[in-house]
Amino acid sequence: MTLTLSRALLLWAGALALALLAIVPLPAGLRVMAVFAVACFLILAWRRTGRTAALQSQSLNLADGTSLPPAAYRQPVVLVCGDGLVGLFGATPSAQLAMRITEQGCYLRVPDFEQLPGLTESLLSLRPDWGGQLSVMFIVNPAEHSDCPELAGRVRTFCYQLALTRKRGIAMPLLLVSYLQALRGAGPWFSWEAGQTSPNVRDGGACFSLDDWQRLSADGATQAARMQTCVQLNSFVEWLGKEALPHFKGQDTHRSAGLALSCAVTLVPALPQRVACNLWQQWLRDKVALPVTKHALVEADATLPFPDPLLHLLPAHIQNTPLRRASVAALWLFALGGLIAMASSTWQNNLLLRQISDDLRRYTSIPEASRRDQPEFTQREEAISVLRQDAERLDSYYRQGEPLSLGLGLYHGERLRAPLLATIAKYRQPPAMPTPGKIPKPVRLDSLSLFSIGSAQLKPESAKMLINALVDIKAQPGWLIVIAGHTDITGNPEHNLLLSRARAAAVRDWIQRMGDIPDSCFAVQGFGASHPIESNDTENGRMANRRVDIRLVPEVGACVLPAAGLDRKPLSQIATFDS
Repeated sequence: MTLTLSRALLLWAGALALALLAIVPLPAGLRVMAVFAVACFLILAWRRTGRTAALQSQSLNLADGTSLPPAAYRQPVVLVCGDGLVGLFGATPSAQLAMRITEQGCYLRVPDFEQLPGLTESLLSLRPDWGGQLSVMFIVNPAEHSDCPELAGRVRTFCYQLALTRKRGIAMPLLLVSYLQALRGAGPWFSWEAGQTSPNVRDGGACFSLDDWQRLSADGATQAARMQTCVQLNSFVEWLGKEALPHFKGQDTHRSAGLALSCAVTLVPALPQRVACNLWQQWLRDKVALPVTKHALVEADATLPFPDPLLHLLPAHIQNTPLRRASVAALWLFALGGLIAMASSTWQNNLLLRQISDDLRRYTSIPEASRRDQPEFTQREEAISVLRQDAERLDSYYRQGEPLSLGLGLYHGERLRAPLLATIAKYRQPPAMPTPGKIPKPVRLDSLSLFSIGSAQLKPESAKMLINALVDIKAQPGWLIVIAGHTDITGNPEHNLLLSRARAAAVRDWIQRMGDIPDSCFAVQGFGASHPIESNDTENGRMANRRVDIRLVPEVGACVLPAAGLDRKPLSQIATFDS
């Protein structure tokens, strides 16, 4: 992947990380630290990608001062591994890469199998459009090996490195090529494509079947030589199927290179790195009746032909381009970020619903208090305060929209807002209990100003005094209006007791009728002469003792006023009491 695409992915990942930090609810300090960590990561990754790109560019140290073809080059680019590299590219230092460009394609030498993934990555970093043109050619020459396990190890190592390269999204089609030494010198290319049992013969730009190639022989000597070549080919195919191909199709898919796109072999007059008693000689000696011919000494500067006739078999643009791979990576990052955001929103919404539901259950589980001094009153006050905070929170979400941490279409708090508001609306406080220092003083009325002597019938002129008393009375829930009648000591005590009771009832009836106060708000008492406030020995004292006292006494549930919403206001809203 190019430096530009790598850095673009870094910026995309950083933007997604910052978006997640805005969605996921975190404390302010932790959020600032997370933003700082993301910024530091982006800076370090930015610098590292730059250094990596520079190292990749330096790793392509081409021999002889050559340079890569231009980015517009569209011929196959083949990475050559395995045997025969000296015969193809000449003696080149291992620290440098050799390159050969022919009419059909470009060949790059890979000195060591372990360099294959890194070299491929370096090529794509410099030439990102070459992804569909890259292929790999593995050369296996039995004449360059004398030990079968050693050859098998080389094949498995190559397959593993090729599998690592393909894991990076590069298709890398495989060509399997072999060179056999023969006395007749260079010959055509014989290739087996996938599923073919008989080879195709590619000679002079033409392609024949093996049978047609044999029939096209001009003379008997040529025909005999071609028949001998066919026997040699059959023997080589048998050796290849036993000693090399099984390692390409290993059971471990992570280390397998799979079937080659094409297997090809050609006959050459000399192999630069042929060894004595090699695997091909051993095979011919053990499996074939043909005599083993002693070839001449190998020429150090012998060259091998490149398989140009096979390059047209390589598919072009069969893999994703770096831009497409970067786009796929960006989509995966977006999907991962979206999944994290959805999970966070789901968790926060469930937490919100659970909290409000628990608050509602806690409030409804507390019994109602009949007095404010009961512990249940304090508990319900605390619970209703929490519900009011919840309602304010949900109402804010309703009016201004839910926050990002609860969004993404997962917000369900609205279904709890209506029952929450209804519960708050139904809440009623118990009546307030007055403190002893705030209990109003009683209203005292002169009996002679209200009644005639010995009578419990109110005088017509008593209305003014009673109106003043009515104004001074403040009837409200929890207050009991106690009306007590008193007489002096003169007369029959039993008669005085009944008279005092009847006078208190008369005052009660007038106040109830005029103030429309419920009967539950009154208590009527008659004490006769048992509660004097002055001495009954004097006339002034007896006049003071003849009285009707009206006082308010706190008593829970004693006074129930008319329901709110009536046209007439309760007395508690129109009368005040003089302390």
